Amino acid sequence: MRNNGVLSKIAFWFRHMTFWKSVFLVLVVAGLYSTYVRFVYGLGAATNLSDKFPWGIWIGFDVLCGVGLAAGGFVVAGAVYVFHLDYYKPIARPAVLTAFLGYVLVVFALMFDLGRPWNIWHPLVMWNPHSPMFELAWCVMLYTTVLAFEFSPMVFERFHLHKAAEVVHKMIVPLVILGVMLSSLHQSSLGSLYLVMPEKVYPLWYTGNLPFLFFISAVAVGPAMVIMESFLSSRAFHREIEMPILSKLGKVTAVALAVYLVLRIEDMLNYHLFSYLFTFNTEGILFWAEIMIGVVIPITMLVIPRIRNNKRGLYYSALFAVMGFVLNRMNVSVTSLERHYGVAYFPSWMEVSVTLMIVALGFGAFAWAAKNLAVFPEAATAAEPVKAESYEVVVIEDDAQLKGEPSFGMEAK
Repeated sequence: MRNNGVLSKIAFWFRHMTFWKSVFLVLVVAGLYSTYVRFVYGLGAATNLSDKFPWGIWIGFDVLCGVGLAAGGFVVAGAVYVFHLDYYKPIARPAVLTAFLGYVLVVFALMFDLGRPWNIWHPLVMWNPHSPMFELAWCVMLYTTVLAFEFSPMVFERFHLHKAAEVVHKMIVPLVILGVMLSSLHQSSLGSLYLVMPEKVYPLWYTGNLPFLFFISAVAVGPAMVIMESFLSSRAFHREIEMPILSKLGKVTAVALAVYLVLRIEDMLNYHLFSYLFTFNTEGILFWAEIMIGVVIPITMLVIPRIRNNKRGLYYSALFAVMGFVLNRMNVSVTSLERHYGVAYFPSWMEVSVTLMIVALGFGAFAWAAKNLAVFPEAATAAEPVKAESYEVVVIEDDAQLKGEPSFGMEAK
């Protein structure tokens, strides 16, 4: 009977096939085939990676971008639960859900890039506290656990486990503080991975400020990703977008990007990089594209109230910020190393298909959660247990009572 129910649901899904469901299905099937090739025949059969150039799109996009794009979780949660900016509370749950899914998918994607993924547990027992990778591994594991706790009330409310949800709510402030600390540490540690290879990274991207730049750019792109998520979910689920809240969130992105730009200009001056800046080789062109698309354009758009308070204007400004962020991470992880190694890396179609499958799974998981869990404010309110009003019977002393006649009244607590 249970199998019949599953089959009927699958048949229903195919009968109501839409364009985006078709795209999702194609991406997942292609990704599963590439997954089979990668784990059966190895990295050499599925990728364009080599011993000379071992990190490609699976590290540059799936890990570096995935971790940074999920930064909206600690930014919004910190604002709501630590700084008590309750104005942002309606977008806290979607931000936490986006962050949780992002980190789960980062760990999933990392399994593809590791030569021996079954040894991923080694940092738990084989400690090397001097390695940025060790600190990064522990912070990601711990922060993913914290996000699971922050996400858990949505699941508890779905199954009416209100006592369990109340326990998590009582722990939420220390959990969020711990999450902000862990996220701040590993966002910057991603930059430290490239700080230890000064002779290999192209000068336009090498700086002692790399950890700070990685952290500040994550703080900038986190709210931008929340804006994009809110816009897309409002269209997909036919709900009203929280424009006043998102408009203020856009200011956060603009300020963080401005700080980021100041640090980049400072690096240009301190490291005397203007000769590289105006060389206009591949690295120079991509650096200019990164700065213009991801910093200058979104700042310009977000400081104009007419654009920032417009749905599409705010969405496109956030989109530019996200695109520039992705370009920066790909430049640091791929472009900046190609010249040193004498390699022109371009991912194979299987590498791309695995990445697209992971992105599709993220969209699919968010859509499922949004439909089945109390993610958005109206759903969260409906999921809360209704408290019945209690009453007590009180005696009203009046003339009837003095005469010995019965008299009753009810007064709400």
